[in-house]
Amino acid sequence: MRFFVLLVLVFLNLNLFAQNIPARWDELTASDWPLALEKSNKTIILPIGILEKHGPHAPMGSDLIRVRELAKMAAEKEYAVIFPDYFYGQVNEAKHIQGTFSLPVDITLDLLQATCDEIARNGFEKIFIINGHGGNPQLLRYFVQTQMEKDRGYAVFFHEPEMGSSVRDQVSKMRKSDPATDQHGGENETSILLHLRPELVKLERATAESGENLGRLGELPNVYTAIWWYANYPLHYAGEGNVATPELGKVITNENVRSIVESLRAVKQDTTTMYLQKRYFEEVEKVSGAR
Repeated sequence: MRFFVLLVLVFLNLNLFAQNIPARWDELTASDWPLALEKSNKTIILPIGILEKHGPHAPMGSDLIRVRELAKMAAEKEYAVIFPDYFYGQVNEAKHIQGTFSLPVDITLDLLQATCDEIARNGFEKIFIINGHGGNPQLLRYFVQTQMEKDRGYAVFFHEPEMGSSVRDQVSKMRKSDPATDQHGGENETSILLHLRPELVKLERATAESGENLGRLGELPNVYTAIWWYANYPLHYAGEGNVATPELGKVITNENVRSIVESLRAVKQDTTTMYLQKRYFEEVEKVSGAR
């Protein structure tokens, strides 16, 4: 009887241990690793931010801080391992401002690929990217598409958030600025920072510069050119950060977390993506071998 009780206690302690392991890669111990892989279903969150100016009032790492906190909140609801701070993305449009960290394009892509390869070498099969920087989506979509170049033995997923209609209506009622011009360091982003890290926001400085759109390429309709951001927002500030509120930030943050958790849960349960990738590369091999 005593032996049976001891076995039960050991089982309960092991189960508790498995439930309480950290989510962040850098906080896991080596002995945590097998449990983390099992609990996450070999799924890892790769939060990507950037270092750049966010108006005169918000921290350089606003995007990184935001995405780091979103990953933490999501993993608390749906466990996945979280890769440590990653701030190597596309931010060429801000290199005229000190504090920007921008690597050459080839290094940026190579580093992201090498990072994913190394993540996979450590046992993960599903890499779930969440992005905090408005200048990254085109780069990240292209990167995900390049995974079809060859079979790497893992799959990359890029979360593209969509706000629910009820929350969108709530946000619309709470907003004080024009959403069409609220793009960078404005009401939305500043509100989120006021909710997550209010001590880092210098709200009294938000009106020291203008976040107005200068529209200096208005004579070029229906075209896209790389200088568009500088043409419109040379101060790297778009919107009105001074009207931000932590209440609005909380609503937006909670909805972002809900969206991430929904997608993360689906990715963890997904078996179709890896199966289809395997089939695809088998067919590629057949075609290549027939030449």
